[in-house]
Amino acid sequence: MVKHHHHKILDCTIRDGGLVNDWDFSVEFVQDMYRGLSAAGVEYMEIGYKNSEKLLKGGSSGPWRFLNEAFLRDVITRKTDTKLSALVDIGRVDENDILPREDSLLDLIRVACYIKDVDKGLELVRKFHDMGYETSLNIMALSHVMENELVEAFEDINKSPVDVVYIVDSYGSMDYKDIDYLVTKFQRLLPEKELGLHMHNNMQLAFSNTLMGADKGVTFLDSSVYGMGRAAGNCTTELLLSNLKNPRYDVRPVLEIIEKHMIGMRQKWDWGYLIPYMIVGALDEHPRTAMAHLNSADRDKCVEFYDKLTSPETAPSAQKA
Repeated sequence: MVKHHHHKILDCTIRDGGLVNDWDFSVEFVQDMYRGLSAAGVEYMEIGYKNSEKLLKGGSSGPWRFLNEAFLRDVITRKTDTKLSALVDIGRVDENDILPREDSLLDLIRVACYIKDVDKGLELVRKFHDMGYETSLNIMALSHVMENELVEAFEDINKSPVDVVYIVDSYGSMDYKDIDYLVTKFQRLLPEKELGLHMHNNMQLAFSNTLMGADKGVTFLDSSVYGMGRAAGNCTTELLLSNLKNPRYDVRPVLEIIEKHMIGMRQKWDWGYLIPYMIVGALDEHPRTAMAHLNSADRDKCVEFYDKLTSPETAPSAQKA
């Protein structure tokens, strides 16, 4: 059983789940999500991306990918104790599109980057911090990061005003031993920073890995309702609410969201544990390969997909060499 710490659940259904359906969420669904998460006691709801549409070409996405403050105020007509967050990607956001916090409904802006772009990520963090926002740095694909790269990045992170630093299992390839090791390292080398976890469920370990981090004192725990998130999805909000020891948490409002909206959504869109996602997780490969396979006519040919990824000539890791 997880010890009682001051955990904060950050639900990212709208943001990460939008990678499943191109952010095709109705206003009613997002409003119900906010009301339900608020009633459940969830501390943060990530309502989408704050990327800049002019920097991303092609495709039409729902409004949750390029959050507009005027639109957001039409959707969230009354703020609750549940804070709102948005995520930005390096090279996809124009900081001039971000209002000062006192003029925004957003409370937290999270900056996602790969290890090679930590300097750029921290520059964005500084700008958002100076605008009054809570901030986080989400270092993606940590399973592919070299030890020396991480230690070097920590030197810059320690000097920055960033509030939260995230351990992100982008490929869903980590297990509890990895989380134990990484959380211990982050706590030792980033003693003044709060930590967060963002886990993917390729190998059915997102919940277990999140509990491992929570037990070690990680503060920010990412999750999504019904696990809705890119590819295999995320640690589920309803499991965290049911497991963490906090009198403010109540799983029932989240079950109402699932019953009203998400049972039908699950029949329309694929996410969660599927064999191709398990395969790429076990091989520590990017989920885009599995997503492409599942969108092909051969989606049910799991053995052929596995053989393709493990053949020395065609494996994605071999093609990178």
